[in-house]
Amino acid sequence: MNRFDRITAILIQLQSKRIVKAQDLADRFGISLRTVYRDIRSIEEAGVPVYGEAGIGYSLVDGYRLPPVMFTREEAMAFLTAEKLMAKFTDNNLTEHFGSAMFKVKAVLRGTEKDMVETLEDNIIVIDRKSDTLPPGNILDVLLRAIADKKAVKLVYRAFGNEQTSERLVEPIGIFHEHNNWYTIAWCHLRGTYRQFRADRMISAQITDVPQQERTSLKEYYEQQKEAVAKIPVQKAVIRVHREVAKYMEEQKHYFGFVSEIADGEQIEMTFLSQSMEEGLARWFLMFADKCEVVEPQLLKDAIAQLLENIIQRHPLPNAIPSL
Repeated sequence: MNRFDRITAILIQLQSKRIVKAQDLADRFGISLRTVYRDIRSIEEAGVPVYGEAGIGYSLVDGYRLPPVMFTREEAMAFLTAEKLMAKFTDNNLTEHFGSAMFKVKAVLRGTEKDMVETLEDNIIVIDRKSDTLPPGNILDVLLRAIADKKAVKLVYRAFGNEQTSERLVEPIGIFHEHNNWYTIAWCHLRGTYRQFRADRMISAQITDVPQQERTSLKEYYEQQKEAVAKIPVQKAVIRVHREVAKYMEEQKHYFGFVSEIADGEQIEMTFLSQSMEEGLARWFLMFADKCEVVEPQLLKDAIAQLLENIIQRHPLPNAIPSL
């Protein structure tokens, strides 16, 4: 990025947040703090009222606004792609809000960019998503508004494996998408601790007037969780897989501590560092066991053997047919 484009981008970022830290600008553009200070001085010399405070960051004086900035061709394509994803992975309210925002984006595009977006409209499709995992109604919209306004939410929730619903008063600190589902991390007044709630199991969600207490952020929460997980000992496992089934293991192998693999003819040797050897890795291995073998450790072999024994007890083999 040349200096002119970078300074323009810095101006846009200054308008996007109340306070922008110099280090954030340096990290985004891959430049030194000295260069950030020089760019800010150039912006000030151009007559833009930038207010800076040591140890805090930079901000534009209240009321100052630049005219709308034209989107580039690449940015327009990124917005269009995001619109397709929003339509498939969020609830109805968020989809409508994003669609409304997209009309405003398209309104400021140049003629050639408008033609390009119209051409691509029917050529970007998001498929292969389970239709039953979308949050019902306006759940995500409610959770996001509660997080922004720091209000508690009244949930009617159905936990996994439980047909009974329960009412919860929770203080959501963030949402995330994982394994085809949306979740929120929230302080649960019923349990007196943080809990994870799956959005598609929420029957209803309603913002209350109850203010949230001072809680950790979602980022801080996950840092704490990562530290706790890091303390769980890992065990090395090596399995040998036939090529014809290896392709079916690609999507999920990383969930079980996959580290590396080495191809050897028709076999692929995979190495894992697992924190759930006997339950997670062993059970997953059974899906492909007819085309795989465990190289090490013995612990994994024993766990698989025990699971197989339990399966046979529940599903006994039929009596052998006597030979003629």
